[in-house]
Parts: sequence; C-alpha cells; structure tokens
Amino acid sequence: MLSTDRFLRVIVELLFVLLGGLVVWLGVTGHIFFSRRSLGWLGVSVILILWGARGLYKPSRLLTRRENWVRGVSLVLLGLLMVVISRVAFPHVGPLLAAAGVVLVLRGVLGAVLVIRANAPVV
Repeated sequence: MLSTDRFLRVIVELLFVLLGGLVVWLGVTGHIFFSRRSLGWLGVSVILILWGARGLYKPSRLLTRRENWVRGVSLVLLGLLMVVISRVAFPHVGPLLAAAGVVLVLRGVLGAVLVIRANAPVV
C-alpha cells in the first residue's frame, strides 16, 4: 500500500502523462494557437532549462537520485525543445511539439514507476 505522500506523487506524475498526451495531440493535429516567438515563450523556455539544471546541480533530499535525474533532465530537454520551437520554420513546429509531449509522457511514466518502486520508509 502506498503512503499518502507517495500516492500524491504518483498522481502528479500521471498528470504529466496526461499533459504530455495533450501536447502530442496538439502537435500531431496542428492545433497550434500560440505565439512561439513571443518573449513569454522564450522566458518560460529559459526558466525550464534553469530549473532543470538546478534540479540536477542541487537535487532534492526528499527524492531518490533517479527521480531527481528524471525530473531535471526532462525539464532541460523540454526547455531546449521550446527554444528550438521558437526558432524553426512553422512546418517543423508540430513534430517538435509532439516530441515535447513525448518527453512529458516519458517523464510521467518513469517518475510514477520510480515512486512506486521506491523503498517504503520503515516506521
């Protein structure tokens, strides 16, 4: 049986799976209704890269090493994909957006598996 904390972490990871599925769907269907060249898009990209790098440089003590690694690498990859999306020709935006969704889905699945497989603390 999962503790309340671990159950909540699994639910959060499953939300990343759903978000990634939505982003993949948007990329595949071409429903791209955002300004990818705006300052806000670039700002979010840089924030994601820095947040992921911070997670790799100064990992959380509450998570396992693998969980920290998955979270940090996925944020850096997502930020880099967002920077690339802001600079490529429009026909390439859909596939890159789908790739960003795949990164989110993989992060959610791997994160959920790592949370479930983590050793439960002895009480």
